[in-house]
Amino acid sequence: MASQQQLSAVKIDMDTIEVSNLNRQFLFRRSHVGLSKAKVARDAVLRFRPNINITPYHANVKDPDFNVDFFKKFNVVLNGLDNLDARRHVNRLCLAADVPLVESGTTGFLGQVTVHLKGKTECYECQPKPAPKTYPVCTITSTPSKFVHCIVWAKDLLFAKLFGDTTQDNDLNVRSSDAAGSSENSKDVFERRKDEDIEDYGRRIFDHVFGYNIEMALSNEDTWKNRNRPRPIYSKDALPEKSIKQNGSVEKNGSTDDPSSVSAMASLGMRSPQDVWSLMENSKVFLEALKLFFTTREKEIGSLSFDKDDQLAVEFVTAAANIRASSFGIPLHSLFEAKGIAGNIVHAVATTNAVIAGLIVIEAIKVLQNDTKNYRMTYCLEYPTKNMLLMPVEPFEPNKSCYVCSETPLSLEINTYQSKLRDFVEKIVKAKLGMHSPIIMHGSALLYEVGDDLEEDMVANYAANLEKVLSELPSPVTGGTMLTVEDMQQELVCNVNIKHREEFDEEKEPDGMVLVGWSQPSSTEKKEENHRVSDVGTSNSSRPIAELNEDAEISTMEETDVVPTKKRKLSTASKNATSPSSSKVPADTDNHGKVEEIDDDDDDDDVVVMLDGNPDNTKTRRVVTSKNLCV
Repeated sequence: MASQQQLSAVKIDMDTIEVSNLNRQFLFRRSHVGLSKAKVARDAVLRFRPNINITPYHANVKDPDFNVDFFKKFNVVLNGLDNLDARRHVNRLCLAADVPLVESGTTGFLGQVTVHLKGKTECYECQPKPAPKTYPVCTITSTPSKFVHCIVWAKDLLFAKLFGDTTQDNDLNVRSSDAAGSSENSKDVFERRKDEDIEDYGRRIFDHVFGYNIEMALSNEDTWKNRNRPRPIYSKDALPEKSIKQNGSVEKNGSTDDPSSVSAMASLGMRSPQDVWSLMENSKVFLEALKLFFTTREKEIGSLSFDKDDQLAVEFVTAAANIRASSFGIPLHSLFEAKGIAGNIVHAVATTNAVIAGLIVIEAIKVLQNDTKNYRMTYCLEYPTKNMLLMPVEPFEPNKSCYVCSETPLSLEINTYQSKLRDFVEKIVKAKLGMHSPIIMHGSALLYEVGDDLEEDMVANYAANLEKVLSELPSPVTGGTMLTVEDMQQELVCNVNIKHREEFDEEKEPDGMVLVGWSQPSSTEKKEENHRVSDVGTSNSSRPIAELNEDAEISTMEETDVVPTKKRKLSTASKNATSPSSSKVPADTDNHGKVEEIDDDDDDDDVVVMLDGNPDNTKTRRVVTSKNLCV
């Protein structure tokens, strides 16, 4: 009789439990709110598996401690992260450590589990991830027609201008400078004057953005020939009274230990986030939220960025978006709805997470048994297709054009006489390539490096290089140059061919540069793959790739993959299935109806579990898993 396996595990997660986490998982209870997810999950698992050893860590999987050597300790990695950046990071560490990766994710009723084995199957980055939905600046600032346009304006422009880094360019600056010369306002109308009463300041901001700016927009008659004209809204019209009557307590809200829990709704005695506020109510929340930021969180002003878990920020953005929507004749939305749009939230379903967790374990067992022939990429569907809710298919082979696992050079079109090295680092190396500790070289010349062990003169030298245009660097970067970019932590090296280009479309190419890394599939390949996928009932426009988010929502929809560019064989179960019916799988366009690429704060919520033991007790098996997946 085989002896019982001994399980040893390490769980890593830097987040704490929130109320919204409770209804889509089975480990946390209300009494756990505010506690470490890693530690509570450990205690919960030990109650039904008391003989295993679990060590919890309140940490970030992207910390330097979790490097390639750390990953080499394991036989398989089980990933359930909720954002692109962290997924890329783990994918690259697994490739460098030559450790199999089981990826997973859920979006509502949809989900998937995929297996990635170096050299045998595609890596996580073999298929390019679609760019997030973006909107032309002119639409956001001048002619919004959808509520999401108002959310983008309120979050990315107004909130950032009032509470974020004032040194950053902001499209509201243009309006402000116009107003400065034609009204009583000072150099920047958003700047609070010395000794100015907070309520007077709030009403001045209100009148400027919802009244004066709209009147300025109306002065351009050509804009409104084929559009409905907006109406200016001034505070005296929306709120006849001088002051806002409070049913709650500002002092009580301001005394909390957690600044993100300060609430304008609480101060005003408003309770339900499901209610759609009237224009007056939105105006009250707008002014109250602005006042609370300046009276209870003044030290944070100048460094704030929107966070969907910041109650006051969500209230402010909701109110501002609704007032703007009212001006442009767009239907108003509740705070609950606005938060979902601003945070790109798709609410998670506990049963979907449970199904996907089970599939993760099944694939992990195959990996541990070296059963490569039976690896499957399994998709969980919302509606039965050929009597199936689970659709298993065989994994892809590696993409020969992948710059990560196949080391294929990338091509970058950029104006080398205008763009700075900083632009390349921030917009390409970090944002597009997902590198955290980059080294940039031109031949043998080192142009940029980061690290704690650098000498002060080297740090100053690299900082100076960041502010130089590419063509004026010590080793000039011009058309035809090949740059080598390396991330020491990820052990990833990438070559980038530079192609000089003079002009870019500001609306379609806002970065002022275009990165090309994957060859586009031919029309024949697309048709063949669409036919293949439609045979098993999925959408012809997208294969269902989702995110697994333990935090009550899925907020990085950029993880939805594009149409595969290669044929994928179906498993025997799929081929033998009968009685076809429709299956609801979100197309790319549906999945990208979002505000922007949101970098979730949950990207640091990671769990690592190591599994020791195997059926024949001849070798120690270890498994790393991310998120709150318990085995």
